[in-house]
Amino acid sequence: MDFSTGHGYLLIGGLVLVGTGLLLLSLIVNLRVAHSVRDDIRHREKLLEYYRNIFSQLGVILIGIGVSLFIFFFQQNYQDQRKRETELQQVLTRLAARVARGAPVIETLGEFDEVLDQGGAYVGPEHGGNNAAISAKGTELAKQVEKILLVERDVDVRDFDLLNLSRDLEATFVVNELDPTLWFNIVRDENEIKYATTQLGLDYKDLHDAIGDEPVEAAVAKPDKEQKIKHEVLDIFYDADLLRQRSRRFLGRACWLFSKGKSFVALLPADAIEADAKSQQEWIDRSKLLLTQTKSGSGDCFKLLHYGQAS
Repeated sequence: MDFSTGHGYLLIGGLVLVGTGLLLLSLIVNLRVAHSVRDDIRHREKLLEYYRNIFSQLGVILIGIGVSLFIFFFQQNYQDQRKRETELQQVLTRLAARVARGAPVIETLGEFDEVLDQGGAYVGPEHGGNNAAISAKGTELAKQVEKILLVERDVDVRDFDLLNLSRDLEATFVVNELDPTLWFNIVRDENEIKYATTQLGLDYKDLHDAIGDEPVEAAVAKPDKEQKIKHEVLDIFYDADLLRQRSRRFLGRACWLFSKGKSFVALLPADAIEADAKSQQEWIDRSKLLLTQTKSGSGDCFKLLHYGQAS
């Protein structure tokens, strides 16, 4: 029985009400018994006594059941509430840990930013992007490849596995109470982070294969190799941009949720965070005000994104 929705209260109230009604009815019958005794109507007296006893016994039994159920459900609700509070506190603790551990990982995205935002904020070619990261050729492409290889050495994309909040929530009541759109976006970002890290590993391998055993400058100087290297570079950029966008949105959302304390379970999605953007810069511009105003620990949630800071 779902006591929290009020059905349990209705049942208990009904039992007590019916029981009280039967006791009142037994009192009325008892008055009739008194009249029968006074009028010396033995047969009716015995019959009315029988009804009186039945009504009074049923009334006491129903009231007793109602009171017992009330005590049982009160205790059960109290235990459920305590369990919920304990579970919610555990979720908040794990959420805080995700934010704290994720911040240093997000900081490494600064190296991707330096390469991707060369000559202006990166926008994917499918959306008309044409900054230096996309248009570089020849000597500039060779320098770009050298930077990418340095990023590969410095940034371990496997660290981004830490950005997984769903595993902390999926076995708790929070999944049932959290806004479905918010939950879907959390899981979607985690899946895209996983996809991007997997693809980056493959992209790096393809880039090394395209370069071969030659120095980068020599490989780029060959038209056939330059075209293949350029293709692999653009693949790396696409996946690196996807990784940084989804990772920063993941951490920004997690920080925003944590800042709301125990009330985060009832939050609706914040459009400034959740709405899709064509580029990281567009998402940053839209979410900056909200994240700057959202405090977590000694700073605000925007600072945790380490945007515009070289690592």
